Amino acid sequence: MAGLGLVFGVVLAVASRLLKVEEDPRLDMVEEALPGSNCGACGLPGCRAFAEALLAGTTSPSGCSVSSPEAIDAIADMLGVDAGVAVARVARLHCAGGRAQAVQVADYQGVETCAGAALVGAAGKSCTWGCIGLGDCEVACSFGAITMNDNGLPVVAPALCTACGDCVTACPRDLFELLPADQHIIVQCSVPLAGEEALALCTVACDACGRCAQDAPPGLITMVGNLPVVDYSGGGPATPMVVQRCPTGAIRWVEGEQLQEQRPVEVAGRSHATVG
Repeated sequence: MAGLGLVFGVVLAVASRLLKVEEDPRLDMVEEALPGSNCGACGLPGCRAFAEALLAGTTSPSGCSVSSPEAIDAIADMLGVDAGVAVARVARLHCAGGRAQAVQVADYQGVETCAGAALVGAAGKSCTWGCIGLGDCEVACSFGAITMNDNGLPVVAPALCTACGDCVTACPRDLFELLPADQHIIVQCSVPLAGEEALALCTVACDACGRCAQDAPPGLITMVGNLPVVDYSGGGPATPMVVQRCPTGAIRWVEGEQLQEQRPVEVAGRSHATVG
């Protein structure tokens, strides 16, 4: 048995020597220059994987949305490469139906998580497509970019958002989407119903009137499943004018944070509050 162990030991030693992959001596230095958050915003599983991609030339330093501009330039200088230009992205919420807008039909007293509440319905809301409002996204955000407002909706601070995607994963309703920060037309509803049927659930629901699609340049906005879909590659230019005739505020022109102000609007002769 001892002899067999010795043989295997020799085989492993030889295999280790023959199959050894030389590691770039710069790898540790590059990894140390990265923030170490391992957030995955770059699309890779951690900072070391990103460092390996940098050394392989398959990405650029600006691909790390967490690093400061100074750190990105330092890494570029270290590697003798161009820092690159990254398009800033931010998490946007496709719902504006908080406590003041979505109709409450029950008092939820279960586990205080969105994931738990989603298993039994809508945490008291009649709308089963909108934000549950228990803050799983806020807990999941490692960068403190999400806070729950008094209306029970998550507010993302663009300056703090790294587009890591943790909120996208945490939301059981798939309401978050990572969008380029310079795309300002945001659909703030996910209800696939139309007209009064949609408004019976939430006063800021999209009623599928289609006015935004009518007012937009051809190809920019199309109605799909009673909801507007924005495609910046399909047409343009995008201007605030395309959302101005929306009767409920379900589609908004957003610069900076979402959901910061409420204003009264009229819908079919009745007044209610909408979140902007």
